[in-house]
Amino acid sequence: MEAPQRNLALDLVRTTEAAALASGRWLGKGDKENGDQAAVEAMRVSFKALDIDGTVIIGEGEKDNAPMLYNGEKLGNGKGLKVDIAVDPVEGTNLLATGRPNAIAVVSAAPAGAMLDPGPSYYMKKLVVPAPAKGVVELDAPVMENLTKVAAALSKDVTDLVVFVLDKPRHQGLIREIRAAGARIQLHTDGDVAGALMAVNPDCEVDLMMGTGGTPEGVLAACAIKALGGEMLSRFDPQLETERTAVTEFGLDLKETLTVDDLVKGDDVYFAATGISGGTFIPGVRYTGTGAITHSMCMRGKTGTVRFIESRHNWDKLMSFSAVKYDS
Repeated sequence: MEAPQRNLALDLVRTTEAAALASGRWLGKGDKENGDQAAVEAMRVSFKALDIDGTVIIGEGEKDNAPMLYNGEKLGNGKGLKVDIAVDPVEGTNLLATGRPNAIAVVSAAPAGAMLDPGPSYYMKKLVVPAPAKGVVELDAPVMENLTKVAAALSKDVTDLVVFVLDKPRHQGLIREIRAAGARIQLHTDGDVAGALMAVNPDCEVDLMMGTGGTPEGVLAACAIKALGGEMLSRFDPQLETERTAVTEFGLDLKETLTVDDLVKGDDVYFAATGISGGTFIPGVRYTGTGAITHSMCMRGKTGTVRFIESRHNWDKLMSFSAVKYDS
């Protein structure tokens, strides 16, 4: 038996709250770069207060042409645990810019050396299912077969299922197969970390996620999937020949099917997310004039504990010392 240990996820929530509060001011203004920059700066400031010796393994990269918390950047005050960090200050910058639902601020952490460095891989094929369907699906199985097995595991008919799919041209064939099988679809323009979370959250209407999304987002989501007991099967899926060449030269296997244990080793993992633009998944930032209200979720993989946190921020007190001006 062990005494309760420090839950780093509760510290990480402060960084995602900071990113959400700062970027939420840019909701619907059509400027994803400044919205992302605000989140990056607020998150970077918040990390300085944490007793960790963190290294960014999954940061903001070339694909988004975004202001970066870059790969290899050191986070924390350097005095605590050595940890790998995966971060996306605004997952869904287009969602933020257009005022659409499900933009979130996200951070994952694991012991140093635990996270896979995907190098130049931008995209991977993913199949994400909740805990009851763990072990019953295969990445290369026909769509109908996987849907039938997931439905049986959830004690549903295939026609009851809701599948999260990114609304991209590359998924036209997949969408046709899902519809032919009789399942229902939620099409989302962006946000496959949120999609993975929806798929493994028993309180969400989404039952599984299928299709090709971001590789960094896959590593980031793996910590949450572990905590919730779900499963993600994945494989690197370059979308351009230049990416394919870079991935193979980096030494990654394009044929290997990866599990969450391949993406993040061990169960001592932590995850935090705060809603920015709101939606059915996590409510977004609500500014009250005198402050703001945020909603977050955080998880610890070792215990499987999931917390949903509502925070009320008071400008008069917070702005008297905060390095980030959330009230303007």
